[in-house]
Amino acid sequence: MLKVYNTLTKQKEEFKPLKEGQVSIYVCGVTPYNHPHIGNARPFVTWDVIKRYFTHLGYKVKHIQNFTDVDDKIIRTANQEGVNWSDISTRYINSYFEVMDKLHVKHADTYPKVSQTIPEIIDMISVLIDKGYAYELNGDVYFSVEKFKGYGKLSGRKLEDMMAGARIEVNESKHNPMDFALWKAAKPGEPFWESPWGNGRPGWHIECSTMSLKYLGKTFDFHGGGSDLIFPHHENEIAQSEAANGKEFAKYWMHNAFLNIDNKKMSKSLGNFFTVKEILDKYPAEVLRFFIVSTHYRSPLDFSDARLDEATTSLNRLKNALDNLKELAKNTTDATSGEELIAKAKQCKQNFFEAMDDDFNTALAIANMFDLSKEINIYYNEVTSGKVACSKIAVDTALDVFSEMADIIGILEDDDNSADDGLVDNLMNLIIDIRQNARKNKDWATADKIRDELKNIGITLEDSPTGVRWKK
Repeated sequence: MLKVYNTLTKQKEEFKPLKEGQVSIYVCGVTPYNHPHIGNARPFVTWDVIKRYFTHLGYKVKHIQNFTDVDDKIIRTANQEGVNWSDISTRYINSYFEVMDKLHVKHADTYPKVSQTIPEIIDMISVLIDKGYAYELNGDVYFSVEKFKGYGKLSGRKLEDMMAGARIEVNESKHNPMDFALWKAAKPGEPFWESPWGNGRPGWHIECSTMSLKYLGKTFDFHGGGSDLIFPHHENEIAQSEAANGKEFAKYWMHNAFLNIDNKKMSKSLGNFFTVKEILDKYPAEVLRFFIVSTHYRSPLDFSDARLDEATTSLNRLKNALDNLKELAKNTTDATSGEELIAKAKQCKQNFFEAMDDDFNTALAIANMFDLSKEINIYYNEVTSGKVACSKIAVDTALDVFSEMADIIGILEDDDNSADDGLVDNLMNLIIDIRQNARKNKDWATADKIRDELKNIGITLEDSPTGVRWKK
């Protein structure tokens, strides 16, 4: 039974899809005014694993993720560079796909943009005005939070407390200081669209309500994003969506915890702001992905070079186990050895799925991959030392389970030699042959030099059931 923690109810709940066999997901996307930063990567990798898991369970998943391609930060960046706002958003949308593709984040079904959803946004605002939940003020349109009785139910905040702490701006004429903008009157030098209230552009919150309605309907299964979006963004989404549509907005709300840099909040002012692109200049993308999923999504994640180095070591342990299995698979027999490996594979698979069913606990799920890898390595050593013959059933069982778990987590997918048409393998086989001939001729100096030089560049040679094997 799959259980998920629902931010709305503050408890774990059994997942019951609105439509049998289908899962509908809306995840708040980026505002593309800069390259995606490490904090952006966490929710998208997290939801990629969730999506993979649902797909593996046989669900048909519909996944929508927006781009806020018109925003104050985008306009400011465009003005600084002397280019059009759309040039900035297009540049950094492309950057988003570039780094997320490297992280093996599968694409959403649709990526709607604000600039392409203006008519629908205007329609929803009009509905809110007609129903008495919104009002126009000098070309701006505001949502009246006092009119929506459930305001604060997601964040747990009380409206009266928020009002007491709110600051009213100079010349502020809103009915309530907490009222938020649905439509913003045009300012000089800013992009605008025509509307019944004059030229302007949408407020931030209304876009997600409109896009989710357009592509998923009035009610859908999951709404996700970082915990920083709970208030005000997601709180305001609930208010305007349920006020306009008269139905529950999203059934399950899921939020990932913050990411810190060396135990401090990431901030440009602190000089600890890192883009994914910068990190991938130093570490493989798969290491970054593994680092993210090694911690449960609701737990804080502390980023540092030391943590990435640890992730590199851990991921290499899993890669080594997979390589050992693939090596064993080259020389299997009908032997009946490997009973312990088969039993461990079956148990780890069961434990893995139980962990994923418990609010997508990737940390515990991955722990079972390490348990299995330990048994794989034990069996590999038994086979290569000649203690037992290699069992096809044992190897195939372990390989199927290990690969199944890795596919759900989204790791061990990199093929370093995929782009060279086997050139690296062929070159390494040639080098190994030269070294083996040197050893055969008792030219130990040449054999040792080849071994040592390969080690210096990060390549080790190991004896295997099928001969000498190389690995990074």
